[in-house]
Amino acid sequence: MATIARAAREAVSERRGNRPDWILFATMVVLAIFGLVMIYSATRSSGTFSMERQMIFVAAGIVLYLVASMIDYREYRALIPYIYGGIIVLLIAVFFFPERNGAQRWIELGLFDLQPAEVAKIVVVLGIASILSPQNRDELRPDLTWPKIGLVILTVGVPAGLIYQQPDLGTMLVFVFVMMAMLFAAGASWRQLLTLVGAGTAVTVALYRMGAIAEYQLNRIRVLVDPTVDPQGIGYNLAQSKLAIGSGQLLGRGLFKGTQTNFQYVPEQETDFIFTAVAEQLGFVGGVVVLLAYMILIWRILVIAANARDRFGALVAIGVAATFMFHIFINIGMTMGITPVTGLPLPFLSLGGSAFMSLAFALGIVNSIWLRRSPVPGEQYVM
Repeated sequence: MATIARAAREAVSERRGNRPDWILFATMVVLAIFGLVMIYSATRSSGTFSMERQMIFVAAGIVLYLVASMIDYREYRALIPYIYGGIIVLLIAVFFFPERNGAQRWIELGLFDLQPAEVAKIVVVLGIASILSPQNRDELRPDLTWPKIGLVILTVGVPAGLIYQQPDLGTMLVFVFVMMAMLFAAGASWRQLLTLVGAGTAVTVALYRMGAIAEYQLNRIRVLVDPTVDPQGIGYNLAQSKLAIGSGQLLGRGLFKGTQTNFQYVPEQETDFIFTAVAEQLGFVGGVVVLLAYMILIWRILVIAANARDRFGALVAIGVAATFMFHIFINIGMTMGITPVTGLPLPFLSLGGSAFMSLAFALGIVNSIWLRRSPVPGEQYVM
């Protein structure tokens, strides 16, 4: 009897009490604080209040993270049609607001300007996950048919098309990458994936021949192919970015001591080119530390995906991980000349409220998936 009682106690104790993923939260907070320091270093000479504004966004992002963590992620599934419809309305609404630097991407809300494209990334991830995951208990692994893939393409295509018209090619490409990653995770065959790649290539060529790709977008490709082209014109941003990164060498020039940063030679350094401030002041070592922090963040998201209670949660986490991976690779790559220059921010480091709060909310959803995983170790995909 004693042996049976002990075995029963051990079985009960095996049912874990789910706790928040503190590594995920701590990594986000550390990156946010580090981002505040880098934003201050990049803007202090100009006398703006960029860091103060970003502190408000960071605080709001942390609150959104906690709120999203408390909401059962499965509740979003019933709300997806309404959320999706709402974000489409917002993406259309931006065209009724004035242009900024030749683009219409923001909705003016007084003290805060909302960029719907940033919110749309998370909405689309939820939409794709809902389409590709089982709808009932009997459907454990739905077949990935072409009609279902077509519905995914439609779900992605409508907001992506509106964002392209803003124009914001970089953000539109995020949708494409996330869609392909989630289709792969959902079990799409190589034939299906290669067909989509071929179709995407054909559409790109058609857009180019029709003149639908703007000249400044083509210039970014030209600079990528030949970095020496027009160093005082279309190649200026990349030339200054490389100079800042290279001058940092191994350990950097020291915090607040970078000449490229202090004299603001790098355009948009507090937003798109924030990594140059890191590399110039803290060097190769500082850049590697930032990359390691992002690796930890993505590792935790993928661990949560692997331990999700159901397929919907797993796919949402994979979509969020893909969003972060694309942002990080493209943003850091463009500062070094290995990817085209785009307007994609570096998560939690770049100045910007919509991007920070949207990504913080996305991580909150991921933490919700972790909190609501099965209390029985090894049990997965429970509807």
